[in-house]
Amino acid sequence: MRILGFESSCDETGVALVDASGPGVPRLLGDALHSQIEMHQAYGGVVPELASRDHIRRVLPLTEAVLAQAGVALDQVDAIAYTRGPGLAGALLVGAGVAASLAMALGRPAFGIHHLEGHLLSPFLSADPPEFPFVALLVSGGHTQLMRVDGVGRYQLLGETIDDAAGEAFDKSAKLLGLGYPGGPALSRLAGQGDDQAYRFPRPMLHSGDLDFSFAGLKTAVLTQVKRLAHARAEGPTSLPARRLPSWKCW
Repeated sequence: MRILGFESSCDETGVALVDASGPGVPRLLGDALHSQIEMHQAYGGVVPELASRDHIRRVLPLTEAVLAQAGVALDQVDAIAYTRGPGLAGALLVGAGVAASLAMALGRPAFGIHHLEGHLLSPFLSADPPEFPFVALLVSGGHTQLMRVDGVGRYQLLGETIDDAAGEAFDKSAKLLGLGYPGGPALSRLAGQGDDQAYRFPRPMLHSGDLDFSFAGLKTAVLTQVKRLAHARAEGPTSLPARRLPSWKCW
């Protein structure tokens, strides 16, 4: 069984074709990805309307490239899959619309896949797939969840963020530091060069007795520290102690 999949939940257009024949791990036959990072940089974040329009421009050329890469004709596809959410509504509609239209034209089934379930099961495409049950940590711009995975469709939420997601804290802290967009990866790289003793940031929920997370206080602490350093600079260069970039290993 050959399954053609579409991902358009945010600022990347992804198309892939897998062979799911037999009981083994699905085999990736072809894939293509287009990132919109360069387009959104001028705005400091993802603009939903621009994201949707760019998905429209990219999805069919990427599909043609994937089929050519795999050496498979469109009428040889057995099923269509697409991300049904969560994500940006307009962006999701592009993938869903293309998938449903292709499925109707080909007389094939279409399957909407939950975005986070796709993350949970993606390790099975690796060379060393896990075995059920296993624990998965979902970390993205909008979600931070700890899940027990007992099987396909069998998930138990063990803990989650009670306020901001870790990715949001990364990106907004990076913006406070003037690191541009996307700031999360830049902040992560700089953290490897930092001094974890330079500044003290809160580590909430360590003694909560559960497996939940919290990142809003950490983000606020970063804002407070940035303002404190800016004030010290304004008073004069001699009042600011020389310190290396703060580390984020506490995360």
